[in-house]
Amino acid sequence: MRRRLIQSTLAVVLVVIAVFGVSLVIVETRTISNTAQERVDSEALRLASVVDSRLLSAGEVSPRILQGPGMQDRYAVVRIPGRAPIEVGSKPEGDVIRSKEYKGEEGETVVVEEPRSTVTREVGRTLLIIGLVALLAVVAAVLLAIRQANRLASPLTDLAETAERLGSGDPRPRHKRYGVPELDRVADVLDSSAERIARMLTAERRLAADASHQLRTPLTALSMRLEEITLTDDLDTVKEEANVALTQVERLTDVVERLLTNSRDPRTGSAVTFDLDEVIQQQLAEWRPAYRSAGRAVVSSGKRHLKAVGTPGAVAQVLAALIENSLMHGGGTVALRTRVTGNQAVIEVTDEGPGVPSELGARIFERTISGRNSTGIGLAVARDLAEADGGRLEMLQASPPVFGLFLSRSQPAKKPAPQEEPTVR
Repeated sequence: MRRRLIQSTLAVVLVVIAVFGVSLVIVETRTISNTAQERVDSEALRLASVVDSRLLSAGEVSPRILQGPGMQDRYAVVRIPGRAPIEVGSKPEGDVIRSKEYKGEEGETVVVEEPRSTVTREVGRTLLIIGLVALLAVVAAVLLAIRQANRLASPLTDLAETAERLGSGDPRPRHKRYGVPELDRVADVLDSSAERIARMLTAERRLAADASHQLRTPLTALSMRLEEITLTDDLDTVKEEANVALTQVERLTDVVERLLTNSRDPRTGSAVTFDLDEVIQQQLAEWRPAYRSAGRAVVSSGKRHLKAVGTPGAVAQVLAALIENSLMHGGGTVALRTRVTGNQAVIEVTDEGPGVPSELGARIFERTISGRNSTGIGLAVARDLAEADGGRLEMLQASPPVFGLFLSRSQPAKKPAPQEEPTVR
């Protein structure tokens, strides 16, 4: 592209120089020739005047008197009736420029000649100047063409590299502009595409991380129920464990659907009014085997028969994340307490462990932040789930740890739909 731009620019400049240069050479050559002719005519007229004045005053007419500054490199012949011709200067050889024959009042004639070589030299000097100017114009045009080609080609190379990086999975925007509106528009589009791809990749990675974390707990509980079935011969126990396993499968289905829904729109909730006791008892039933294996207990207390607004599956996932977090990082008995504050129902989850390290503090809800060797996304996902249903998850106390899930007790008032004005006919 650079070569084509330079060649096209140079071709245009050469055409312009050729058209105007040839015209200028023709005009200058004619002008120099006409000026030379006017000079010899003017000199002949001057000599005729001098001869007339000398003859009228009965003075001497000689080459010395007629010789002057204007006769340098010129030849003149003065013919006076009854006298020999008077020659001034050296007769030129070859082609000459001859003046008109001027006659004086006493009948004398004057003719002036000038060698055409003087015109040729002057035309040559003019052509040399025109050639130098044309050469400078060509050099300047080449330099400008190279600069313009680099200005246009380099951004295209950058944009091609940016597009290649986007295709290879590197969605970082360049935020580089070039001062050319068309190229800047392309750069804007590529940067916008890079930002959209980055958001999409982030959402996909977040979905994968959330899915792996949220599916782990139901799968663990399901595997425990299946193990219980394999270890017992009691038909009633098998039926009970199978029913619990089916509940776990339904929860897995709910988790997957919610993950897919949140990946499209994290604020798409299906909040309903539900009984908190059912969700809490379900979690206690799921986690008691794991706590029993660890030599610990999980209990519930507080106000009963509380109603809350939210998605039961999401609330169950939040409580599961808190209970699992206490199992992994806490100690002693884990207690789920329910209470009421204002128009909100609160579920507090606490244990008897050392609590959250002081250096973490409120950052415990940030992704990749963990007090021990874990993924660091459990509490972040739990907070997102709570906020998606209009609730909130907070750390009420660091040591011993107390986490509170706040849920509304009543559905938000819906705004009345605007009534259409009747159409007047």
